[in-house]
Amino acid sequence: MKQLRNNIIRAGFDALYFTGAHHVLRPILAGVGTIFMLHHVRPARDSLFQPNRHLEITPEFLREVLVHVRALSIDIVSVDEAYRRMTARDFSRRFACFTFDDGYRDNRDHALPVMQDFDAPFTVYVASDFADGRGRLWWVALERLIAAVDTLDVELDGIATRIDARGTDAKQDAFNRMLNWLQGLPSDMHVQHAVSSLCARHGVDDSGIARELCMSWDELKPFANHALVTIGAHTISHCNLANETEHEASREMRVSRERVEAELQKPALHFAYPYGYKTAATAREFAIAHKLGFKTAVTTRPGMIFPENADHLTALPRISLNGNYQSTRFLSVLTSGAATAVWNGFRRVDAA
Repeated sequence: MKQLRNNIIRAGFDALYFTGAHHVLRPILAGVGTIFMLHHVRPARDSLFQPNRHLEITPEFLREVLVHVRALSIDIVSVDEAYRRMTARDFSRRFACFTFDDGYRDNRDHALPVMQDFDAPFTVYVASDFADGRGRLWWVALERLIAAVDTLDVELDGIATRIDARGTDAKQDAFNRMLNWLQGLPSDMHVQHAVSSLCARHGVDDSGIARELCMSWDELKPFANHALVTIGAHTISHCNLANETEHEASREMRVSRERVEAELQKPALHFAYPYGYKTAATAREFAIAHKLGFKTAVTTRPGMIFPENADHLTALPRISLNGNYQSTRFLSVLTSGAATAVWNGFRRVDAA
């Protein structure tokens, strides 16, 4: 099903590109700005089983993106400058922001050198438990677990189940099946417990993944002092806020900001909702972010920035630089706004 969805998206990109429709639609649909969303930037991996591939791009593709954006005469700005332009209604020039979620070490090791070459500012949203080294990147653990086994013994909704995981296709099917089940659990605490229990049962250590992949506070301190870098907050535990009580959601957002500011001695005025899709970042979370005083908060809802978004600064859309679509022609369609306009039914703002 996921592969079918990817094929449909690719076909849509190709249709917009090869008909030239994206060129015609760009002046209408590109809006006044773009907030790009990234996670990992690192060299390509050889493994055929990479269910989280959508969360990473190569340094070479990041460079292509920056060249493309500059060729369109778009200003690459910090999130603070984007906030200034939106609140001042200064839309004389189009802008682009680059944002990275979670605080991965490769943002420093592979993304920063490329961004420096273009003198391009960017923002990294840090989940404080990841920086502490005690957070659980359960989606990475699930990938490693399924990569390591031929069969997966799991209890799904009270039923003992054995899932085949021999071969790339079977592993991908197993990952998708487990992901669908996990996303139906009541909270991220349940998800993390389920994945950790499975890892323990099958001899896979998931306890050190955050320390392996994410920057510690000691690493973040010099990184945050770089002139191009802004650090934002991304909750304490990287939980789905919409599944939490209002009190707990507010605490996750507030304390994550406090911890970033205390550790780095810098204000953390911008926020990214974990997962960030429509059922993970809702009107309640947008209101909490506003009440807590965040200048901006970004979702994963796809969309360009239009002047109307200035009235919804804690519900901003982003454009995902997705590892499954690392193509210059797809990039041209994305930055035209045509693909997201079709996705959104040509609504300019989706903040409900």
